[in-house]
Amino acid sequence: MSNLEKFYAVNPTNNELLDGAFINSTESQIDAAVEKASKAFDIYRKKDKDSIANFLERIGAEILNLGDTLLERCHLETALPLARLQGERGRTIGQLNLFASVVREGSWVDARVDTAIPDRAPLPKSDIRHMLLPLGPVAVFGASNFPLAFSVAGGDTVSALAAGCPVVVKAHPAHPGTSAMVAGAIEKAMNACGMPDGVFSLIQGNTNAVGEALVKHSGIKAVGFTGSFKGGKALFDIANTRSEPIPVFAEMGSTNPVFILPGILKEKAEAIAAGMAGSITQGVGQFCTNPGLTFVQQSDAADKFIADLISKINEVPAATMLTAGINAAYDKKIKSTLEIDTIEVIATGKSVDALNSAEARVFKTSIATFFQNQELAEENFGPSNIIVEAQTKEQILDAARNLEGHLTATIHGTDADFAEFRELFDILELKVGRILINGYPTGVEVCHSMVHGGPYPATTTSQTTSVGTNAIKRFARPICYQDYPDMLLPIALRNENPLNIWRLVNGNLEK
Repeated sequence: MSNLEKFYAVNPTNNELLDGAFINSTESQIDAAVEKASKAFDIYRKKDKDSIANFLERIGAEILNLGDTLLERCHLETALPLARLQGERGRTIGQLNLFASVVREGSWVDARVDTAIPDRAPLPKSDIRHMLLPLGPVAVFGASNFPLAFSVAGGDTVSALAAGCPVVVKAHPAHPGTSAMVAGAIEKAMNACGMPDGVFSLIQGNTNAVGEALVKHSGIKAVGFTGSFKGGKALFDIANTRSEPIPVFAEMGSTNPVFILPGILKEKAEAIAAGMAGSITQGVGQFCTNPGLTFVQQSDAADKFIADLISKINEVPAATMLTAGINAAYDKKIKSTLEIDTIEVIATGKSVDALNSAEARVFKTSIATFFQNQELAEENFGPSNIIVEAQTKEQILDAARNLEGHLTATIHGTDADFAEFRELFDILELKVGRILINGYPTGVEVCHSMVHGGPYPATTTSQTTSVGTNAIKRFARPICYQDYPDMLLPIALRNENPLNIWRLVNGNLEK
């Protein structure tokens, strides 16, 4: 890597360079950041839970202190509306505070105590205790589509810090100015809370080499990523060719199939079409949860739903996408879809005279064409959807069985539909991380029970989530202490339970 490779943020509304040059981090700079993180780990992992919780809350306060200047820069770099960014800032601060509450309560460490039985026959039983420990320094890659909530102080960063892991963030090259501002807020919080130097660092870069060098560094113990399949799989492969392979928690998007069952189409075709149009086009289709596939069984009611959806989509104006590259990829996928003879465009949003703008598209095809063209089940990151018409219930079930892993699946139906298609629920449980009933997949609530994940290729690790408090467990590992004297045990495992956390003691959950 060159020592002085400059790059600039680009305003996607006019392709003009924004003020402020950024420098690609060099290997020596990356090495220094990871080395500092490794030294900080020895101190940070032993911080008491209130100190870490206060740190997370202070980060949120410092982000808020940046005021509208942060939102205005972010708007210039992403073309996202200011109202959307204001909401995203609130979500970012909200998840920092939520994880602070999890840390302060403390039971997330999964403390388990099995006391000794020295007189057990035929062999005595040892005192055995278990808890979760932080992994070490974590590399986090900022996402393009959520420049605040999935970026420098986003879900991966907060869950890693909450677990006791220092973080080195690779800023997304589409919003380096926003990233630098948020990094400054985190550094202020570090200083105010007396955190060790290196508990957080930011590196910049618009080349793959920067991210590759970070993941290859022996001091990095895990990776968090939100983005494309190509990018996430590349990092996964790099991590697994290291002399010490490390986990990569990559959320790589999905097509989020929607199944609209016959009975509910007779009752609510127009309402569902309106909801679907909004979900397909929300955020210019740049959510990893926008629905890209819709399955219906052919009928007069299905025809009405399709006609209503066409009417709604045709009225949606095109809007600017996050970057020129994302817009080009969307257009390329639209073109390749149109090359399939037995698929047709049935709705196109209104065009606008603006750079990097994407028109919404809805396609329609038969179940036979869907089975013959596997690429139709692949995500097109943008405001498009493919309606697949089946003739029978069994064809719909077969389509579900042939799906790969996705983040979500949605089923619209009546109680009678649910009874008739009961097998569909069993199939989809094995295909996705979140199943919705009579709703729309866009919008991911940050809460204790959320699962934002799913089987490969939606993610690289289906056992975890990247949203919600269970995300903290990605960056921790179990450890067992056998026959330790009480004075040597971690505080969470000592006999008197000084932290007053929930623990599994001899098989009983208690404080």
